[in-house]
Amino acid sequence: MTDLSQIVKAYDVRGVVPAQWDEPLAELFGAAFVEVTAADAIVIGHDMRPSSPGLSGAFARGAAARGADVTQIGLCSTDELYFASGSLGLPGAMFTASHNPAQYNGIKMCRAGAAPVGQDTGLADIRALVERWSDEGAPEPVAEPGTATRRDVLGDYAAHLRGLVDLSGIRPLKVVVDAGNGMGGHTVPTVFAGLPLELDAMYFELDGSFPHHEANPLDPKNIVDLQARVRETGADLGLAFDGDADRCFVVDENGDPVSPSAITALVAARELAKHPGGTVIHNLITSWSVPEVVRESGGEPVRTRVGHSFIKEEMATTGAIFGGEHSAHYYFRDFWNADTGMLAAMHVLAALGGQQGPLSQLVAQYDRYAASGEINSTVDDQTGRLAAIKTAYQGRDGVTLDELDGLTVTADDWWFNVRASNTEPLLRLNVEARDTATADRIRDEALAIIRG
Repeated sequence: MTDLSQIVKAYDVRGVVPAQWDEPLAELFGAAFVEVTAADAIVIGHDMRPSSPGLSGAFARGAAARGADVTQIGLCSTDELYFASGSLGLPGAMFTASHNPAQYNGIKMCRAGAAPVGQDTGLADIRALVERWSDEGAPEPVAEPGTATRRDVLGDYAAHLRGLVDLSGIRPLKVVVDAGNGMGGHTVPTVFAGLPLELDAMYFELDGSFPHHEANPLDPKNIVDLQARVRETGADLGLAFDGDADRCFVVDENGDPVSPSAITALVAARELAKHPGGTVIHNLITSWSVPEVVRESGGEPVRTRVGHSFIKEEMATTGAIFGGEHSAHYYFRDFWNADTGMLAAMHVLAALGGQQGPLSQLVAQYDRYAASGEINSTVDDQTGRLAAIKTAYQGRDGVTLDELDGLTVTADDWWFNVRASNTEPLLRLNVEARDTATADRIRDEALAIIRG
């Protein structure tokens, strides 16, 4: 039996190719996906990794063998696949390992309308079928296998985004974009074409070996080139996309990173201007500024766990208009509750281009507190270290604890959250406070307990 424990995660499949999974296994996943979703048609896309065309083709064969008609959209970003799933009303599969190193690949799957497939919404059933078929042999193909067609949706995707955020009337802006040799190099030229933007393109060549830097802008070392180019050229801002271009990070005119929490607050205010009184989802690691801005803008903030399956579930339950995470995932009701970094970037461009001040000045109103960023610590006993933190803070005057996701400890002028990694022996610490000195003090205090 194939051991899938290392590659089937909470909401997708991800592992080293071919050491952990390969085309025959992808074919089984395609068949199982059709069985579990009861789909008679699906849509498939893939990124620029060398293994992606073969894996997506194998998945398509498996799906067609179970009777599903397959629409293959070829090279695309993950949010372009979500667009196809939403606009065509089809379950979808995207072959990408996002920001992970070149030897990895994976599948992000969704139901029709870009609804998530997570551990409790079909992924466990897909895994069980694949494991059974790996052990016993795949079922015989159905009497009438499905068809396979190709379709280019890039233009429709760009038109949809441009219909949601009108950039035609903004003042001219100079924008540096670092695509990291990922799928932003495919989508940005089409989405930005004809707009009042002077585009300075960095690393737009599609190359799954990532020759310049990892396509993971969350790691500060991977935006150094972007920061330098913005400063050298006097650009108005810089944008950095991850490998599958579903996340977007922003740097201001000084080359300084803009917190994803500040972007969440900015976009939330803009969405609430269109949808007064709406609900906005934020995970528990986003800044205090996010719920504050939402309330100031007449909206209702809802706090949730970290992770896109939880955000999407809350958005569907509450009818939220927008959701944001500290990791630069941004979710829009107008985009089938799915995450799209491109649409968030367009909101930033619209906000900046609609006034005369620099980006640093614009986002200052949304960036109100001092934060540590995420700090990882390798520990032998995650449960024991979390318990030690709980013991240390429980009962302190003016301090509250909650365990919505890991452990969050909150006081009047600071908070911190500690969560265990699901895949590594790590605890992740995030701290925020009203001033830098307090943030540093609480960070050091918490780390002393975490690291024993």
